[in-house]
Amino acid sequence: MSEVAAAEDAALPAQDEGRSFTPRPKKRDVHGWVVLDKPVGMTSTHAVSVVKRAFSAKKAGHAGTLDPLASGLLPIALGEATKTVPFVMDGRKAYQFTVAWGSQTDTDDTEGKVIATSETRPEEAAITALLPRFTGTIQQVPPKYSAIKIAGERAYDLAREGEEVTLQARPVEIDALRIVSHSAETTTFEAECGKGTYVRAIARDLGLALGCLGHVAHLRRTRVGPFSVADAASVESLRESPEAATAALLPVKTALSLIPEIVVHRDAALRLKRGQSVLLRGRDAPVEAQAVYATSGGVLIATGSIDNGELVPHRVFNL
Repeated sequence: MSEVAAAEDAALPAQDEGRSFTPRPKKRDVHGWVVLDKPVGMTSTHAVSVVKRAFSAKKAGHAGTLDPLASGLLPIALGEATKTVPFVMDGRKAYQFTVAWGSQTDTDDTEGKVIATSETRPEEAAITALLPRFTGTIQQVPPKYSAIKIAGERAYDLAREGEEVTLQARPVEIDALRIVSHSAETTTFEAECGKGTYVRAIARDLGLALGCLGHVAHLRRTRVGPFSVADAASVESLRESPEAATAALLPVKTALSLIPEIVVHRDAALRLKRGQSVLLRGRDAPVEAQAVYATSGGVLIATGSIDNGELVPHRVFNL
């Protein structure tokens, strides 16, 4: 059964008179992060619904789409954690991916149709010599089948309708790109990169530069911002029991661990919660900062910035 059909079936109440069924649990306020180890074949939207259902949560959202054919980390925010999603999406990411040499597809992965082939296969030394060209700040053309918008429409929607899609190159940051293993037909890489980088485009462009063509055969995300595989929970563990699900829930402020924490007293916390700025006092108090978060008594109060020694709240939390 497809996941769409399964979702629809799950949404249908029992229709037969006299047939008992268990009512859905009442939605509740749940706040925190679940780092789901998304399996291959599941959409990011379905993954969010799985987590939301496991917690009977009122509100949920993910921090960065992961393609159905990819596996790995999909951070999902519940409740007040949704206010911290941008901090996770803007974080660095890490992937392990395998490139199959000898063919290029229209989607740059195994989902698409083959549009060109080559009998050439690259030597590992040739690949290694090329990697510096793909590290640092580079210009990258996103795949035609991507979520990039063109005149308000998603590129993948236009491509699926048969329209010609032309995307412009844009700068992306690739911190590291290294070979994990190599064979005659495939090479597995590890990549560390910034927001907006497409691994499928790396595979496509490596194949073109090597003259052998290539596409992504396997893709797994291993880090997103502050989250690593050590934080991950499987779909099975979330469905196992309420206790297992609760154990997977991380505090809201986990998403903010890469920016400075400012501890404020109770009066200052009340001002911040009202959306008012607070003057930071003390010899070691920071004077300027683009992004910080404030806590009081260990409780997350707000995220904001510091301007001339004044903490200006941007988002306030109700925890």
